[in-house]
This record gives sequence, C-alpha cells and structure tokens, in this order.
Amino acid sequence: MSPARRIVICGGGAIGAATAYFLSRRGAEPIVIERHEVAGSASGKSGGFLALDWCRGSPLDGLARRSFALHAELADTLGNPWGYRRLDTYGGYAVAGDGALGPGERPWLSEAVTLTGRLGSPETTAIVDPRAFTRGLMAAAETLGGTLRHGRAIDLVRDQGGGARGVVLEDGEVVEGDAVVIAMGPWSILATRWLPLPAVYGYKGHSLIFRTGEAIAAEALFLEYQEASGEVLTPEIFPRADGTTWVCAVSSTEPLPVDPAQVFPDEGAHDRLEAMCRTISPALATAPITARQACFRPVTDDGLPLIGAVLGVDGAFVATGHSVWGMLNAPATGEAMAELILDGAARQVDVRPFAAGRLRALDPKRLRSA
Repeated sequence: MSPARRIVICGGGAIGAATAYFLSRRGAEPIVIERHEVAGSASGKSGGFLALDWCRGSPLDGLARRSFALHAELADTLGNPWGYRRLDTYGGYAVAGDGALGPGERPWLSEAVTLTGRLGSPETTAIVDPRAFTRGLMAAAETLGGTLRHGRAIDLVRDQGGGARGVVLEDGEVVEGDAVVIAMGPWSILATRWLPLPAVYGYKGHSLIFRTGEAIAAEALFLEYQEASGEVLTPEIFPRADGTTWVCAVSSTEPLPVDPAQVFPDEGAHDRLEAMCRTISPALATAPITARQACFRPVTDDGLPLIGAVLGVDGAFVATGHSVWGMLNAPATGEAMAELILDGAARQVDVRPFAAGRLRALDPKRLRSA
C-alpha cells in the first residue's frame, strides 16, 4: 500500500474531528462523512470534563495524560474558542429533603450538600464546551485542507485485494480514499455489516444546561445524591466559561436508534434532574434552563476504546468506544490515529491495549433488524 494521503473518516464527533485535524496538520487530506451534524450526539452534549490522572492504574492512563496536555496545547494554538479553563473539583453527597436552600459549604450550594474532599486542582482538572471544541477542531481541519461531507456511509469500497479504498454513501455516491476510519460512536456498530469489528453499544445519559452567569465558581462537583425514593444518583456539575452550568445524573440502557437524530429523553428523566438541582443548589434552583439533552456514549464489552487497524482489511481503521472519557481522550486518539495511518505506528502513546482484535468481531446477522 502506498502512503495514505486521502483518508475517509466516518463520523463527525470529537474523535473523528480530532483525527481529521491531526491528519490535516500532517498534510493529509481527511474527508469527514457525517450523516447528522458535527457534534450532533454525545460530542455536543457531554460534560466536557477533563482530568489528568483519573485513569491512573488503567490502560487508559498514558492516553489520558497525553490528551490532557494536548487540550491545553490546542486551546493555546487555536485561540480557545471552546472555553477551555482549569477547575477545582470536589466530591460530596446530598440527600433529598435534608437541609434548606440557604447557602452551604459554598455560596452556590445548599445546606443539603456535604463536601467530603478535593478531587482535583487547576493543575489536574479542566473543562471545555464539547460542541464548540468538536466543531472548532473540524473547522481547523478544514482550514488545513480537510473536507466535511454530509451523508451516510452504507458500505465499504474495496480494491482487488479486499483492502479499504473508500465508502459508498446512501445516495450511491462513492467517496474514494487511501484509508477509511470508523469513528461513529455507538453507531460504529452499523459498520460491522462491512468490517470485522467488535460490538460497540450505546449507554444513554440525560443532562440539563443552566444559564448561571457568575453565580457558580469554577468548581466541578461529583456527588452521591439519594432521592426521596431511596435511589442513589451520581450527579456531575460542571460550570463553563460561557456562564452556563451542565448537570447530569440519570442514565439508562434504552435501545440505540438507527438515526442519531431520533435520540429522545426518557420520560421523567429531566424532571428528576430538575428536582435534584433545586435541592442541591439555590443558584441552579433560580437559573433558567437553556437545554434539556439526551445522548448515547459508546462503550465496548471490556470498557476500553477501540483504536487501531481493523484486522484482515488493509487500509481500514477504527477509533471509538471511549465511554465517559471521549472528550478527554479525543486529542490523543486523533494524534495516534494520524500516526498509525501515515507512519504505521503510534509514537506518543502505546495504543496496543486498544487494538480491535482483542475482542471478538460481531456477527453482522445480529444487525438484521437495524
């Protein structure tokens, strides 16, 4: 195979955009195929929380540390249009009905909240607006020669030896390339119809975005919260540089719709979130809600992402399955993918633990109904 210069990337989320950016920075010509919109799913609706060392002791540690450094570098290099900023991060707990709505340990928290410790400092935790980050990287890739195309890939174009040389779109158009990258988040499972890939599943989460202005300090919060029913939620609260605050807590295993545009919230999920927010923070209780969101994050059978070549198919690559660390690990994943495709090996991070071949490929017959 000659050196890959024209690379087709299926998926316009953070992983696809980061891969396109690092490829274009090397002089390659990435073509991102996105059926919905750039950052239209989890990459636009996630919390955007970043942590230097929260993956220590796991195979993700090196990837996370490299990516945390790249986030700071990218914000500096590209002008930070996505509100990258460092945060203090705390842990704690709360119980519905305990305490009043008066100020607690922090002016923006109620007396129902007890903080138990500091989890991170501005040296180890940070935040970005995920939608602006993903779209910012895609725009930077386009400036460097990348291309964004709207369409749905439905099949692989193969050469005489069976290698990947592009994709076929739903309208019949063929987009040719020297290599193909599958980076469609949980929808990467659809590519098992044409490539021997392990299953990638979708785990659904719900979130709210409040317009809080300066009422909440640059402090991220991870809580255990007991509802009146006795059920325990694990809310995460992230104030962003643009004066909004993102809150999540309610997850489910609802089926993944085939069309990303058809992701809708579970009944009552946002009501539970609102009730929780009123209990834990007077600032949230009075702030207007600007968005009620639901999205699916991609997960694999062993909880680790898929990063690397697809076994048995020359020119085919995969980058997905990052679960809750997709926004954190997007830059280092994109950098590693560019190195794998253009140089044949990743230099900055050892991605061998994330090889797709470690998991059994999914039988495409299981997707008959999709």
